[in-house]
Amino acid sequence: QVQVVESGGGLVQAGGSLRLSCTASGTTFSINAFGWYRQAPGKQRELVADIGSSDITSYASFVKGRFTISKDNAKKTVYLQMNSLKPEDTAVYYCNFFIFAEQRNYWGQGLQVTVSS
Repeated sequence: QVQVVESGGGLVQAGGSLRLSCTASGTTFSINAFGWYRQAPGKQRELVADIGSSDITSYASFVKGRFTISKDNAKKTVYLQMNSLKPEDTAVYYCNFFIFAEQRNYWGQGLQVTVSS
């Protein structure tokens, strides 16, 4: 049974930083791709950043230069370092990862990130 545990959300003032973590457990398969998504109230879920098995990363334009995604394959953990946070970054952030051997995506439970002005 694959489990996904996220941590690191919270309340921060504009200009501050937060680091989100997401760890997968219960699988012996490698994680092939990780991603962070977010969903603000009344809006659709959107991709924030992702990182593949070859460590190639991509970012949404609205976080480029402020957020950094990284991973630790041995720990099956992905991180999202968020700097220079803005009130418009307020959302629930979700971790997502894909296991190629299972041809399946998994989602975390979501982390509330609130940025006050």
